[in-house]
Amino acid sequence: MAVQTVDRKISVAPMLDWTDKHCRYFLRLISRHTLLYTEMVTTGAIIFGKGDYLGFNSQEHPVALQLGGSDPTDMTRCAVLAQEKGYDEVNINVGCPSDRVQNGRFGACLMAEPETVAQCVSAMQSEVDIPVTVKSRIGIDDMDEYSDLTRFINVVAEAGCDTFIVHARKAWLQGLSPKENREVPPLIYDRVYQLKEEFPHLSISINGGVKTLKDAALHLNYTDGVMIGREVYANPYILAEVDKLFYHDATHVLSRVEIVQHMVEYTRQHIANGGRAWHVARHMLGLFQGQAGARVWRRYLSQHGPDRNADETLLLGALDALLDTQRQAEAFQQRVNQDV
Repeated sequence: MAVQTVDRKISVAPMLDWTDKHCRYFLRLISRHTLLYTEMVTTGAIIFGKGDYLGFNSQEHPVALQLGGSDPTDMTRCAVLAQEKGYDEVNINVGCPSDRVQNGRFGACLMAEPETVAQCVSAMQSEVDIPVTVKSRIGIDDMDEYSDLTRFINVVAEAGCDTFIVHARKAWLQGLSPKENREVPPLIYDRVYQLKEEFPHLSISINGGVKTLKDAALHLNYTDGVMIGREVYANPYILAEVDKLFYHDATHVLSRVEIVQHMVEYTRQHIANGGRAWHVARHMLGLFQGQAGARVWRRYLSQHGPDRNADETLLLGALDALLDTQRQAEAFQQRVNQDV
């Protein structure tokens, strides 16, 4: 199998409990080219779990599996399974700071063990043809000097990794929650820019605090790629301009209403396979962010979605409520204009 090339100018971050296959299918309707990542999946879940932790929709490509673990044998076994499933990339999590992840000896704590990460990379690349990449922080605890970061990059790159996604914050392994670790340590974008200057032969993507596509375009002046996280989840339609702006693809972009119509059929199929409407709808709360009626849309889904008997008409009901609100707003504005 030939090595595949993944265009990572814009990607959506792996987000635990959020970027599942339903979320990724939904986001793919908005952008054809954005690289999507799974939630972090541990080697233990894949090897010993009873669920299908590697399942995804064929429409999701390009899609990458983010893997949590530190045992080279287990990591390699999971990378092989990922390639067999059809993933376009496997990414090693060296950035998550949670206690549970640390207890499993993976995530951000591995920044203190670059040799372990290097062993995993080498072992995995010996068995798969898809890219093996690493997502890290700029440092952890008191190992937060630029020299600590470059040592980590050097060791892992020498093992064969040529792609790094770097969250431009350090992580405190003790004293801060995962949420606080996304907000409290300051963003130091210049450190990631400096990495790209020092390692021009490597692909360096930046992550952390990206709110707009204007921000992304700025970062791309200094890095190879930009990973956007929670802003995409809160305001997913931000991706609607990505294909045109960053991939020179002016193909028709689905409207928000068209996306809802597609997701109705997807939800119907999910329910037929034993799922619930809320599994899908919960990822769509932000679809109309910034639009008239957005609050009505969110409220309708939040009130009716968790009902176990809710079906695909949940989305149609929310859409009707939103459109009715928009019609009322337009009628009110017309009356105001007439009075003026």
